Formats: sequence, structure tokens, C-alpha cells
Amino acid sequence: MKVVIVGGVAGGATAAARIRRLDEQAEIVVFERSGYVSYANCGLPYYIGGTIGDPEALTLQTPESFLSRFQVTMKVRHEVTAIHPERKCVTVRDLESGREFEESYDKLLLSPGAKPTQPRLPGMGMEKVFTLRTVEDTLRIKEYINQNRPRSAVLAGGGFISLELAENLRELGMEVTIVQQLKQLMNPFDLDMAAFIHAEMRRNGVNLALGHAVEGFEEKDGGVDVLLKEGAPIHGDMVVLAIGVTPDSHLAQEAGLALGLKGSILVNDRMETSAPDIYAVGDAVQVKHFVTGEDAVIALAGPANKQGRIAADNICGGDSRYQGSQASSVIKVFGMTAAATGVNETAAKRAGLEVDKVILSPMSRAGYYPGGKLMTMKVVFEKGSYRLLGAQIVGYEGVDKRIDVLATALRAGMSAIQLKDLDLAYAPPYSSAKDPVNMAGFMVENLAKGVVKQFYLEDVDALPRDGSVTLLDARTVMEHSQGNIPGFRNIPVDELREHLDELDPSKPVYVICQSGLRSYIATRILAGRGFDCYNFTGGFRFYDAVTHDRALTEQAFACGMDK
Repeated sequence: MKVVIVGGVAGGATAAARIRRLDEQAEIVVFERSGYVSYANCGLPYYIGGTIGDPEALTLQTPESFLSRFQVTMKVRHEVTAIHPERKCVTVRDLESGREFEESYDKLLLSPGAKPTQPRLPGMGMEKVFTLRTVEDTLRIKEYINQNRPRSAVLAGGGFISLELAENLRELGMEVTIVQQLKQLMNPFDLDMAAFIHAEMRRNGVNLALGHAVEGFEEKDGGVDVLLKEGAPIHGDMVVLAIGVTPDSHLAQEAGLALGLKGSILVNDRMETSAPDIYAVGDAVQVKHFVTGEDAVIALAGPANKQGRIAADNICGGDSRYQGSQASSVIKVFGMTAAATGVNETAAKRAGLEVDKVILSPMSRAGYYPGGKLMTMKVVFEKGSYRLLGAQIVGYEGVDKRIDVLATALRAGMSAIQLKDLDLAYAPPYSSAKDPVNMAGFMVENLAKGVVKQFYLEDVDALPRDGSVTLLDARTVMEHSQGNIPGFRNIPVDELREHLDELDPSKPVYVICQSGLRSYIATRILAGRGFDCYNFTGGFRFYDAVTHDRALTEQAFACGMDK
């Protein structure tokens, strides 16, 4: 059996190694148009910033190492220019010599990946406007920075690459501005959770121009003016486009293979395309979202690796199936970690799901053990069934551990209530006896049993201030004096019983505290005396972070720039 693989990196390289492990006799040929067949995409910004000092560290495997260990022929700087399914061969161009030839196959695997989205805007293709996707892109940016010592950069886009690159350029002492068409960074997060990411970026000197669409680029004063649809141009010594990626599916399209969402390659759960003996994996293919069941294109390394393994199994006569992606991700944002799995509240509602949520601010360690850090967790679940739909966490310690637990629970089909039953490792330096994941489960169970009712950030402004309801702040007097929501009366929870005769039991009571815990205790005190109570999920800390971020974003938008 002869297998030809188009594209290396995550999916193609994984498939090549797996095929060899399953079939010692197979002939395996990989064509990769770049000069690197297996490299760490996610590490590229960290080489630019100097965290990774050796460029060879980005290369996971070389053609020589693949040949030595797996007897796989890796041909770099070779571009497949056409697929001929009827003749079971591909046309290949040697990019160094210009020679073209045909290569036959018994099985063909497409792993072309995705290419940076490059809209047709005036000024595209300028020398100082870069994209970052390949090792070659990284080396060009690094060389330009070393030779020209730019003092400022504008990054167009607010996703993973943009945030990682912003951090690394700040480490080099550059002024950095991120321009994003949406009024938030990081689409996997709801806007309220993205507020914490925005705050960390601003805290580290990154300027945010949110809600601005880029309309083009102009050379000016030795640099580049980024032209905005609304707002004054933003000047930088260099610009990096990181506005997303597009499936690189032109070969499949030209060969007549069926395409799906966003022009991606249509595959079944065996990673088979519409053409016999042709498989496809990675960022270029359409998959099913594990939570919603909807068609999706998810450009992440983890799914690509799994798909490469599954395709290899099936090429070798097995029957492996891809169960869908839940888009688990994590990112370092300066000192903060932000992570997500499943769908966020916004996406769940867009998919037509009836959703609810709990928001909590637990410590990463036992409260009495020094060094613990607060994190903010948002767990989204389906109303009625309490099916776990997704989670988002931002914080400074222990975030990756909790998101992986939640991702596993989601994959296992657990309900949000069942999170309370997870038997998780505990020692004071690492967690509390009631782990934050357990705490989320306890909160959902309380909702399910009617022990507590919630109100939300989006409800606060609409609450009447005419005396028809009681608005109660259960924090200390000192906390209340340092910031509060207008209209909320301050009665500390520990003094609440002494003031019950001042409250009207015929009126609903809406209670808030710093994190949601003391206000929950207050609602239980009140409910025990016949009051109809609602607890604010997330607490004042959450409310303050989100509303402060919104104010900054709107102010910056009005000025055309966040300084």
C-alpha cells in the first residue's frame, strides 16, 4: 500500500507515524510546501519574544528524523498543485527546482491546514504588514524586528495568536495595539468573562481598539497607518494580521471533492472525503461540535492530532471514528491563564439551547494556605436537563487543572449537578477540600432543588428602584463604601437577623455580596423567614469587573482608540 500525505504539521505528521506503526510495509510519502514538516505552531509567538531562544526547538521532527525512525519519505518545499482522483495521483511541484511530476497513491490523506485570512484591503502586501502562521512567517517577523528595532506594532485580530504575540512584543519593549472588529477579545469566551482578559491586557500596557473594523493600510512616517471604519487611523512601525484563518481547501475544491462550512473539506466520522480512498484532517475539515451537534470548523492542534490518528487507523483497515470536537483551549495572557471548553452562553443560545449558568470566584488553594489566587469560573448548562454545555475560567493559578476536569466531565456526558460528586485530589497547596469544580456542582444542585434562585448581571439595571422590591448588599460596610450598585441597601450578612423587622416580607429581595457566598447565606436566612429571595451570581467583584470594562471599551470606542 502506498500512502501520499499532503501537508505535515499536526494532522499529517501524526498520521504518517501512526500508519507506520500499524503497517511496516506501507510506502509513505509526505509533501510539505514549507521548509518544515512538523513544527510547533503554538510556540511561534514565543520565539519572536525570546522565550524560546533556539529556532530548532520549534521543529518537532525533521525529514531526516522521520526517515530514520519511521522510514517515511518527507519532501519539504514540495507543493501539491492538483489531485486527480480518477487516476489516483497528484501533481507535485518542487519549489526549489521548479520541476513538476506526478505521484501515484493507493490512499491519499489531505492535511493542508488553514491559511491566515487576508481580506482584500488597500495596502495588503506591504513590506511591513505581516501574517503569522508558519515558521517562515516567524523568521521573517523576527528578522524584521532584529534589523529595524520597531517601537510599535498594531495587531489586527483578537484571537489566540494576536494575544500571544502582543505579550511577546511587549516583552521586547514595544508599544502594542490590538484592533478587533468585535467589542471583545477571544471569541471562545462570553463578553462578561472576556472582561477579565481585557483588564489583564490593559494592565500590561496593551492598547485595545475594540469594535473597530480595519479598512486598509497606508505607508506613513516610516511605518503603517491602520485605517479604521470608525475612528482615527492607528499608526505602528509594523502590522501583523491575525484576524483568523480560512480552510486551505482549494486543492479539494478543484478536484471536485464536496465542501462544507466556510469552504472546508467535507468528511464523515472516519475522516473520509466524498472521493474514494481520499481522507482529510485538521484545520481544513468540517467536523461536528460535540456539544451542539452542529457543523463546525475548529482550528486547534488537539483535534487535528486525533483526526490524523483516526484517518491512519482507517487507512490501515481499522474502523476508528471521530466523535466531534468540544473546542477545549487554554491561553497564557501575561500572568493570567484563560481557558474554555464546550460552548459559551452566547453560542449555546445561538444554537437554540435554553441555558442557565453559575458564576463563582473560588480560591485556587485552601483559603488558609498562603499564596492562593482567585479565579473566576462560569459554568453553562441546559435548563431542565442540567446537561453540562461548557465552561470558562480566568485566573492566575489552577485554571488549566479545572478546565481539564470540566472538559472530561463534558466528554463523559455528566450533568452539571454531577460535578459535585467528582472525587478530586486535595491538599492545601493545590486545592480546597471542596474543589472549585465541586463548588460549581453544589451551586447547580441548589438551583435544581429550589434551594436558591438567581438573578444576573443583565437583570441589574432593570430592577425597580421604586421600593417595590428590596435590593440588599450583604457585604461589610467597608466593602460597600469602596464601591456599590446604586439602590442596594447595605446590611452585612452577620447583622441581617437584627434588621429583619425593617424588611417587608411581601417584597422580593435581591441580594448581592462580593463573590456570591455571603449573599447566598443571606438568602437562606431570609427564605427561612418567608422572604422570596434571589442571589446575584458572580458577586459584586464580577459585576464591577464587567461594567468597568464596558465603560472603558465604550469610552475608547468613542475616542477611536484605547490609551
